[in-house]
Amino acid sequence: MHFSPRVTASVSPSMNSSSFLLTGFSGLEQQYSWISIPFSTIYTMVLLGNCMVLYVIWTEPSLHQPMFYFLAMLALTDLCMGLSTAHTVLGILWGLSQEVSLDACIAQSYFIHGLSFMESSVLLAMAFDRYIAICHPLHYSFILTNNKIIKIGVAILCRSTLLIPPVIIRLKFLNYCRPHILSHSFCLHQDLLRLACSDIQFNSYYALMLVICTLLLDVVLILFSYVLILKSVLAIASQEERRKSFQTCISHICAVLVFYIPIISLTMVHRFGKHLSPIVHVLMGNIYILFPPLMNPIIYSVKTQQIRSRMFRFFTLKLY
Repeated sequence: MHFSPRVTASVSPSMNSSSFLLTGFSGLEQQYSWISIPFSTIYTMVLLGNCMVLYVIWTEPSLHQPMFYFLAMLALTDLCMGLSTAHTVLGILWGLSQEVSLDACIAQSYFIHGLSFMESSVLLAMAFDRYIAICHPLHYSFILTNNKIIKIGVAILCRSTLLIPPVIIRLKFLNYCRPHILSHSFCLHQDLLRLACSDIQFNSYYALMLVICTLLLDVVLILFSYVLILKSVLAIASQEERRKSFQTCISHICAVLVFYIPIISLTMVHRFGKHLSPIVHVLMGNIYILFPPLMNPIIYSVKTQQIRSRMFRFFTLKLY
C-alpha cells in the first residue's frame, strides 16, 4: 500500500510511539472541506433516521409487536455504529486530528466489530421472526412472547460483547514495529494486526473462528430460513396471499443485502486489493460502516406500511 509523502511525513518523531495515524483520502487533503459536507450529511441522516425509527416504534402502540421490537434493536445498533466512528472520520475531514492513541484505537475496534456481530445477530432474529410469521402464523403470538424477545435480545448482547474481548485485549500487548499508519479513518482489528511484529497466530485464528461462528453461520441460517419461507409461500393457493407474504420479507431481505454486501466487498479489497489506491480502501471502509445505518431507516420507512404511515402522520402534525 502506498501513501502520499505528506501522510508518511506526518508519522514523525513527534508522534507518540503508542499512537497511530488514521488514513483519510490521501492526495485530496485540499478538498477535505468539500468532502466533509457529504460525510457530515450522511452522519446527520444516520442519526436522525435511526432516532426517528426508534421514536415511532416507542410512541406508536400498534407497533409494539415482535417484528418492530427487532427493528428497534436494528436501529439502535445502526445508531451506535454511526456514533462509534463519527469522531475519527469527521475529525480527519474537519482537520481536528488524524492521530489516535492505542487505547482509543482498541476501544473503537471493539465497538465496531461488536456492533457488526450484533447487527448480524439481529438480522438473524428478524429472519426467525419472518419464518414464524409465515410458516407458523397460528403459533406466532405464543412463540414470540415479550419474555422470549427479551431473552433473544440478551442473547444477542452477550454473543456480541463477550466473545470479542480475548482478541481485542491482546492487541494491547502486541509489539507494533511497523509504521503506525492505519488503512482506514477508524480502527479495525485486522488493520492493527497488519502493523504488529509479535506472534499474531492466536488473534488470526480466533478472529477467523469468530467470523465463521457468527457472520458466516448467520448467513447460512438466514438463507435456510428463507428456503423454508419460500417453500411455505409457494404452497399457498392464492396468488394474492403469496404476494402479501413475500411483501412482508422485502424490507428484511434489503437489510440483509445492505449489511453483507459491503462486508464481503471490504474483505475482497483487503484480501486481493493490496495494489489498489489507499483511497479505495478508505472509501470501502466507510461504505462498510455507513451504508447499513444510512439505508436501513430508508428501507423500512419506504417498504413498511406501518412505519411509513406513522412517519407521515408525524410530519403532517408538525407542518400543520
